Amino acid sequence: MALGFWLLYIAVVALSVIVFNLGFARKLPVLKNVVVYTGLVIGCFVLTFFAIFMPVAEALIVIAAVLGVYRIRLRIHKKNQQEA
Repeated sequence: MALGFWLLYIAVVALSVIVFNLGFARKLPVLKNVVVYTGLVIGCFVLTFFAIFMPVAEALIVIAAVLGVYRIRLRIHKKNQQEA
């Protein structure tokens, strides 16, 4: 049971980092990055408790997919705009 919780925690943290990087991350100095990711890791501990009863990890997967498609489309649009 405890192993399952920690595996879920690792999955939630990994997916949250991916979503943060795809949607919200900006270039920050190293110390500010450490503070942001520390807050993210601490906040994911609370999210893991919610993830036991609700589909948090699944929602993060969908969000990561949507943001990934958005990033790809944005990159293609910018590339086409530079060529024109």
